[in-house]
Amino acid sequence: MRADLHTHSIFSDGELIPAELVRRAQAIGHDAIAITDHVDMTNVEWVVKNVIKAVELCSDDITVIPGVEVTHVPPSKMDRVIADARRYGAKIVVVHGETVTEPVAKGTDMAAVRNPDVDVLGHPGFITEEEAQIARDNGVALEVTGRAGHNITNGHVVNMARLVGAKMVIDSDTHAPENLMSEADARIVGAGAGMTPEEVERAINVTPFEIIKNLKD
Repeated sequence: MRADLHTHSIFSDGELIPAELVRRAQAIGHDAIAITDHVDMTNVEWVVKNVIKAVELCSDDITVIPGVEVTHVPPSKMDRVIADARRYGAKIVVVHGETVTEPVAKGTDMAAVRNPDVDVLGHPGFITEEEAQIARDNGVALEVTGRAGHNITNGHVVNMARLVGAKMVIDSDTHAPENLMSEADARIVGAGAGMTPEEVERAINVTPFEIIKNLKD
């Protein structure tokens, strides 16, 4: 089984139209894929309403989920953009976390984990124990990412999640065809981050599907 909760199409900075993104994911064994293009307060309505159209690509072989990645939004304005994304129909909300490779505003991780409408905190960087604890309490999954650069801190994220018992998912953060990860690829990313086989199994075959099962209306 394979579900990727963090991917991008041409509706933000991805290279593929949704149909090709979905087909390529299906071809390498995905059971579900969320299209989570970058949004802020200026484009959230347009992106969500267009990504929703990709639900027509659902089949017996793959589930397509419309979502967003709230990106570089000031922490004080995060809740409003998340609420707008939900109102326009986003089923999965990812927040672009404090990766060490981009100048993400300090406080972004905390703003994300405090909001129970967030499903996944993407590439959280040097997330603190307090933030990981709040993520656990609010059901926000911490991402172990396959994205080059963002993955520098995967080991730290795993350690913080393990320390407090927070949920983890392994996502690709796909922007180009070669970024998509098969289940075998995802297992390598997890093992490279220091996850145990049991943690990898749960991050691939349990937690993402629990999130999908409990999609918010």
